[in-house]
Order: sequence, then structure tokens, then C-alpha cells
Amino acid sequence: MTPERWKRIEHLYHSALQRPESERIAYLHQTCADDPELLREVVDLLRSRQTEDGLLRTTALAGVTGDLVQDVDSSEPRGRLISGNAISRLSLSNIPASLLEQAGTRLSWVALVCAVTAVVMALMQNLLQPEVAQLQRQLHIRINTAVVIGLSLFIFACRIFRWASDRTILRLGLVFEVVVGFALATFEYSLPWDPQQPVRGISWMALWIALCGLLIPNRLSLMTTATMVTASMGPLAYMIFHPSPIPINRLVIWNFPNYLVGVATALISQRLYHLGVQVEQAKEMGSYKLETLIETGGMGEVWRARHRMLARDSAIKLIRPDLLSRNGEKQATVIRRRFEHEAKTTALLRSPHTVALYDFGTSKDGGFYYVMELLDGIDLEKLVRQFGPQPPSRVIHILRQACHSLAEAHQRGMVHRDIKPTNILLCRMGIEYDFVKVLDFGLVKTIIGEAEPRMTAEGSTAGTPAYMPPEVALSHEPIDGRADLYGLGCVAYWLLTGCLVFEEKSSTATILAHVQSAPVSPSERSGIPVPASLERLTLACLAKSPTDRPADAEALSQLLADCADTGSWTQEEAERWWRINLPRSGFTPTTEFARGSSAPTSAMPTL
Repeated sequence: MTPERWKRIEHLYHSALQRPESERIAYLHQTCADDPELLREVVDLLRSRQTEDGLLRTTALAGVTGDLVQDVDSSEPRGRLISGNAISRLSLSNIPASLLEQAGTRLSWVALVCAVTAVVMALMQNLLQPEVAQLQRQLHIRINTAVVIGLSLFIFACRIFRWASDRTILRLGLVFEVVVGFALATFEYSLPWDPQQPVRGISWMALWIALCGLLIPNRLSLMTTATMVTASMGPLAYMIFHPSPIPINRLVIWNFPNYLVGVATALISQRLYHLGVQVEQAKEMGSYKLETLIETGGMGEVWRARHRMLARDSAIKLIRPDLLSRNGEKQATVIRRRFEHEAKTTALLRSPHTVALYDFGTSKDGGFYYVMELLDGIDLEKLVRQFGPQPPSRVIHILRQACHSLAEAHQRGMVHRDIKPTNILLCRMGIEYDFVKVLDFGLVKTIIGEAEPRMTAEGSTAGTPAYMPPEVALSHEPIDGRADLYGLGCVAYWLLTGCLVFEEKSSTATILAHVQSAPVSPSERSGIPVPASLERLTLACLAKSPTDRPADAEALSQLLADCADTGSWTQEEAERWWRINLPRSGFTPTTEFARGSSAPTSAMPTL
């Protein structure tokens, strides 16, 4: 990509930001009508900015092993930061398993009490109020009573015999709330009313709505809808079953409290359960207080956390039992083993360019977590997307630090196997700038000693297609550290050109290209001159055969240092770049989140 094109993208990006959000896409479609690729690039930048402002997407947990085989379009910007407001939107998906279990148990016992109460009250009415018992013999009253008893016993049985999960039971509880509400309203409006008698007290439905609102946690929208529908059962039952008209003022006074209680209960319930979630999360993480959800992904969740005693910000990566249970026991075992393996592997590494592990443990509900350093920086994919191809001297500076991390791993007999731009973070570390951290050792493979158990899902290939070494794609064993050098070659190509080595239309086509096709030289691909020595070394790393690549990471680092025609990248240049492009709050009044790029990034952002 030429410098002129990057300037064009930057101009359109800033022009779009100056317009109202609702008009940006239409403006870009009109401006880029003759260049769809230019349109896509600018829209990607806008989406990346929105994501980091907490306005866009999170990575779905629908496929817990989705990171094992990613689409070829892995260069698409992904959400890095979820606003703290996002976790305040209570839903069954982010309530801890212990709270779900308690809520499901309470609901099941309430259902049983409802069934018993319906039977007991029918008997009591028959003994003490025969005139009311006569009304209860009407067909619609009997049907309502039978439905309430049957549904109550069904919910109780589902919980006792584990016919359904707690989440399913709580969702069924919303239906249960409406059904019982209709039965109560039907009974109330089946009794004769004196139009001249003022309304005293409130309907039993108000009590029922309040009880259900406090017992059945869910999203605010669903809870409000359920309470409003339940409150509306009163007017509905009146229209269907009441034999004589009731003055409108009496109807309003009788039914309005039901709606008022419904809204109030939904809001109070949200607050109570949100506090409960915070308490449970604090208990789970021991000495660490979870503060902000940074990312959700295939391996679990990453949270920004603070140590209670040391006041140190950290990143906690955790996997909850409920996330495992959604994908079956076989997949759950794979994910659990990978998670433990990643923690133990990272703990063995001491290179300053490998992300540091502080702690590892098991939460009281059976989940796993480990605590890592919270990094202030930007990954290499985002670096190029936002600032374009990098100077060759800076590329060498970055790659040599990555080699330092990988050299230690390789000496310990470990292969990372997923080296890519999103797994290499460029950071500020104290007074140092452009300090590299290598992330995500979740796919690391031991190549000496006893064979490690299989750590990928059946039928999948570990790694990312856009950066996959040919020997990994072909499952040629043994795989050694030179597979990581191929990944570094792909990273160098990305940094120098802003392009993937092979840009095919599917994952399969991309993998085949890595196996069969020769890459176009970086200078030819981007139109930007690349020093000959660095270009040769990049293509050497991309050799199809491991024997044609540099011997190891230390050798590659020395070869990079010997590239005399690239110039040098100094700390003064790095500091100047960070001050201009990603200033932290200490340099300017602008906060780290304002620019959307320098937000503190979790130690393990790739899930």
C-alpha cells in the first residue's frame, strides 16, 4: 500500500469522524463509490475506534474453541475493550454459576409452594366459603388451577431431577410468572364486585409480581416485559370473565399498582443481582478484585483486576464452568487442559519479552484463572491498521525482541505455533518505549521429553491460517522452533507492507497458498522500497522447508542485527512516536481511552 493511499484513508477517516454517526456510512459510500476496497479500509478503522470506545462488538462465546481455526480474514479488527457499562447489563450469561444455582433452587421451591397453596386454598374455600367454592367449580377456574399446579410441579421436577439447566429453569420461570398472574386475575375477576364500594388494598398480583422479580434474574428488558405482561393479565381477565362492568376509576386504582410494582421490582432486582455478581466474582478471584471486562473469547474471559493489598493492576484470564458445559464434556476437557497448559508454560518462561504470570488458581465453583501483567500498548495488527507500514529499522527492533522471547521458549523445547501480529504487543514499560511482549502460549507444543497430550479439538488444526507454517498445515512431525520463525516472517511481511503474505478468499485456500505458493516480495507488494537485506531475510523466514530458514531464533536475531542498510531505531525515536501518536495521560490531558488505541491491553488478548 502506497503512502499516498494511506494519506487518502486518513483523510477520509477524519472527515467521517467530523460528521454525525448516522451520516458517516452514507458519506463514505458516496465518496468511495469507485473504490470498494478503500471504503472497506476506512469503515474498518471506524469500527475499530467504536469497538475501543465500548460501543461495538465482543467476540462471541458461541464456539469455545473458535480460536483454533480462524477465518482467513483474521486481520479484521477485533474488540479489545468492553466498557464497564457492558457488564452492568445483567443477563443469565454473565451471572456466576453459584448465583444461578441459588436462583434456580429458590424458584423451584416457590413453584412447589404455589402448587401446594392452590390445593390448600381450594380445600379451605370449600370448607369456609362455600359461595366462593361454587365459583371455583367453573370450567375456566378449574383449567387455570390445573395448569398452575401442573406447571409448578414440572418446574420443581426439572430442578430436582436435573431435567434442565438452571438457565432454562429461570427462563421457564418468566412463563410461570405470567401463567400464575393470569390465574390470580381470573379468580379475582370471577368474584362479584360492588360498583359503589371503593377499592381497598391492592391485588394479590402485585405481591406475585414483586416476588417473581426478586427471584428470577434476567436482562432488564426481559424482566420488564414479563412484569408488564403479568400486570396486563388483570385487564385481560376482566374483559374475558367479569360478568358486569366495573367503573373505570375502580379498574385503574386496582390495576395501576401492579404496573408500578413491576417496574420498581425490575429495577431493584437488577441492582441486587448485579451486587451479588460482584460479590461472587470477588470471592472467586481471591486477592484480586475484578473491575472491567476487557475481552470475551473462545477460551474464556479477560478482566482488568486490582490486587486488594498491592493496589496493582493486573489482567485475569478465566474460564468458568458454565462456559465449559455449553460445549459438551469432550470439548470442555480440551479447553480445560489447554488453559492449564498455557498457565504452566508461561510460568516457566523468564524472558522480559514474554508476558509475566503472577498467579494461578481454581475458583470455588470449579473454574480456572490466572493473573498476568496488564500491558499498556498496541498489538502489531492494530499498529499497522492505524499507522500504516512501519520503517524497516523499527521492524528489526520489534522482531529482535520477539526473537529473544522465542529463543528462550525454544531452548526449553517449546514451540509457540501461533505467532501473528495480534500475539505481539508493542508497549510502554516504565521509561522504555517499543518494548515487545509475546502473548498467548496456549498452543505451545513441547518438542523434547515426554510427548504432550493432544491439545486441539478433533478435526482441527492449531494456529491461524493467515500465518500458518506449511509443516503445521500438513501436520508434519516433528515441528520445531523454525515454525515460529515462519510466523515471524509473516509478521515482518505485515509490518513492512500492511498486507498478509497470502490474501485468499477462504481459510483452506490460504493454507494451500502457504504450502504451495511463493510469496511476492514485500517491496513489490507494497510499492514501498524495502532494504534488500531485510527483504531477503523476510523471504528466507517464509521458506517452505524449515531447513531453508534461519537455524533458530538467536540466529535470526543476529541476522537482523547484521542488516546494515536499514538504519537504526533509537529510544529517542520511539519515545517521540509514542508522544505524538499514543500519548498517555501523563503527557497530555487526553486519557488513554480517548484515542481508542492506547487503552491498557490485557496480557492475553487473544482468546
